[in-house]
Amino acid sequence: MTNLIVRIDLGEAGRIGPGKILLLEMIDQHGSISAAGRAMDLPYRHAWDLVDQLNVTFREPVVARQTGGKRGGGAALTEFGKTLLGHLTALQRDAERATAKHCAAIDAALSKDVVGAVGSKRKRA
Repeated sequence: MTNLIVRIDLGEAGRIGPGKILLLEMIDQHGSISAAGRAMDLPYRHAWDLVDQLNVTFREPVVARQTGGKRGGGAALTEFGKTLLGHLTALQRDAERATAKHCAAIDAALSKDVVGAVGSKRKRA
C-alpha cells in the first residue's frame, strides 16, 4: 500500500519526521524517555540524542526531564512540546487527506508482482 511520509526540513536546524514525532507521542504516553525508547525498540541513548536535538532546535524546550525521586524520574512534553506535537500530527493528517486520491491511484497502478511482496525484488522479463 502506498504510504505518504511527511518530513519537515528545518534547514540547518535539522528535520522532523515520523520517528521524532512517534518518539514525542511515546514520551507523552509513557512519561519517560527510556520507556518511550523501549516502546519503539530504540536504545535509550539514541532516544535521548533525538530529544536533545529537538530541545536545542527550538527556542523553548520540547521535553522536560524530571530526575530522581522514588519512581526514578521521567520526562514529559512541555506546553510548547504539546503544541508542537499537535501541529506535527495535524500536518501529517492534513497531508494524508490531501493526497489520498493520488495514493489510491498509485496503489491501483502497482504491479501485482510487487503488491504484498515486501522486500522482494521485482522480476523483469
